[in-house]
Amino acid sequence: MEVVRRSLCSGALLCAWLLLGSGWGLGPPGIGAAYVLDDAGGLGREFDGIGAISGGGATSRLLVNYQEPYRSQILDYLFKPNFGASLHILKVEIGGDGQSTDGTEPSHMHYENDENYFRGYEWWLMKEAKKRNPQIKLIGLPWTFPSWIGKGENWPYDYPHVTVYYIISWILGAKQYHDLDIDYIGIWNERAFNSKYIKLLRYTLDKNGLQQVRIIASDRLWEPISFVLLIDSELREVVDVVGAHYPGTKTVPNALLTQKKLWASEDYSTFNDEVGAGCWARILNQNYVNGNMTSTIAWNLVASYYEELPFGRCGLMTAQEPWSGHYKVEAPIWITAHTTQFTQPGWSYLQVDGHLEGGGSFVALTDGLGNLTIIIETMTHNHSKCIRPPLPHFRVSPQRATFYLRGSFYLLKTLQVWHSRLSFESANSSLFEQLHPVKVWRGSFSLDLDVDEVYTLTTLKTGRKCSCPEPPSPQPFPSNYKDDFNIRNPPFSEAPNFADQTGVFEYFVNGSDPGDHVFTLRQVVIQRPITWVSDADQTISIIGNFQWVNLTVTCDIYIERPLDGGVFIAGRVNNGGIYVRRTKGVFFWVYADGTYRVTSDLAGEEILMKGLSGVRHNAWHTLTLNIQGTSASGLLNGYPLWENVTISQPSNGWAAIGTRSFEFAQFDNFHVEAR
Repeated sequence: MEVVRRSLCSGALLCAWLLLGSGWGLGPPGIGAAYVLDDAGGLGREFDGIGAISGGGATSRLLVNYQEPYRSQILDYLFKPNFGASLHILKVEIGGDGQSTDGTEPSHMHYENDENYFRGYEWWLMKEAKKRNPQIKLIGLPWTFPSWIGKGENWPYDYPHVTVYYIISWILGAKQYHDLDIDYIGIWNERAFNSKYIKLLRYTLDKNGLQQVRIIASDRLWEPISFVLLIDSELREVVDVVGAHYPGTKTVPNALLTQKKLWASEDYSTFNDEVGAGCWARILNQNYVNGNMTSTIAWNLVASYYEELPFGRCGLMTAQEPWSGHYKVEAPIWITAHTTQFTQPGWSYLQVDGHLEGGGSFVALTDGLGNLTIIIETMTHNHSKCIRPPLPHFRVSPQRATFYLRGSFYLLKTLQVWHSRLSFESANSSLFEQLHPVKVWRGSFSLDLDVDEVYTLTTLKTGRKCSCPEPPSPQPFPSNYKDDFNIRNPPFSEAPNFADQTGVFEYFVNGSDPGDHVFTLRQVVIQRPITWVSDADQTISIIGNFQWVNLTVTCDIYIERPLDGGVFIAGRVNNGGIYVRRTKGVFFWVYADGTYRVTSDLAGEEILMKGLSGVRHNAWHTLTLNIQGTSASGLLNGYPLWENVTISQPSNGWAAIGTRSFEFAQFDNFHVEAR
């Protein structure tokens, strides 16, 4: 029997000496607990994979704007097998034009008679994932819906046939335009489900030849969906997976009684430092050990949104600087690899308790063909707190664990060893390092486990820790930034670095303007969507550096809505995401009725100055906003319109553009200069 200690050998002779049984531990297992891994009595639940979410919302917004080779490197770290995170599942938001945490994602059907399957970036991301791993599973889930779905009501279930048509169109469009097969479809993220709608969805999927698409319900809590499944046999027949969010590694009796697959269909959502990695390591194991969950899906895939938006850096890695090319492969990527590189959906868990006597947990999985993977974690309480739910106190101590392999595993002679140790007092974390193989002696081996460690022991020899050349150093957003939107065939529907927070701003070809404004940026959501959070009553897209204090914003604007239409440019914008309604800043508004206002809030209620401008709809005008220290001034078409407005708060923030309401409006020749 061999005892494996966390140690990297510094030479072949030393390594051989250790492995042959110096004082490092061949012989009796010593004090510790014993755990039996046996497949003779049958296997546990089928493993469905580890994944991550793009969306919910706009969390991959900045990723698409990275230049090569950096964008491909980031995608490799996420999706390429035996490279980095090697994810099994990609879950994406079905954009619905509404705010869904850190921004809005465009719908494939803004209006009832409108279909466009090239908006946004989720199509592109799914194709990039499939390009790297053809076996990756794809999931679609709506957070918001376009207004027409509810026919004026903030509710998607009054006309279930309409909502079903909308969702089926997205699935069919994925196949027709991108050759993407969607594997799973959800109902409505963290909101009420409707049994009639789910049954109609299944019926219509089948009618359209989409029998392979499975249904997940209800992406909220274990209840009431589990109880309803138990009393409604027809609903139970059509739901394939019970998906719960942030379950705290626990399930409920009714969920188990459904005999359905149980997933943590959204989890993690934690700042991606070492504590975030500890959270991720703990729940990846304990969601199964404590809760019988066979898939765990992280929100979010990659933190590619402005960090000062809500839940900044809550991705498995960070890529929030397309202008510099800088990104960071965070610790959760390598924690993911401990499971994903040595398992596949379709493997099975072994029937073991999984709790370590000294605290921590382990899981064991097999492909049924002789391969075995064991993942062990010893995360301590304070080093593995997730953002939610609250974590009850527990203790983890250094310990020796002895594993006895039985059944088809008894004849195994060696196991490959991969190890991580998270360091919280220094920057000396050891992440996903390959140690020397452990020899299995007569079906057993021992490990000396310290706290805050992850081990993978496996028969597979395919694991790799790959690394690309160092990306460029971080740089702030350019202090002098221009965009004239003059692009005939844009690769994406949205202009680089603009992050829509209410409404959707898209490239537009202005066929009626033969002059300087043929190619513009247009706000296209003209009715308030079926919301997931409290979207603003105005539309807004932010851009730039949150730390900007003194700046000049200039933009050509075109109001399309007569009488009560209006647009703004803004600086020192201090909020977005789920908090967009409370956004403050310096907002320079002009309206179709010939008036202007300067306000300190997006809602337009805190008026600092107002007057006549002479602006009308269906005409181009140039707005300029200067903010310097505690004073602001504004120009219209190059001439002063107002000046010496005193600014108290906020002291810094992004630049922004937007509209008075959900209305068509155009923007061109955007320029921001920060000093």
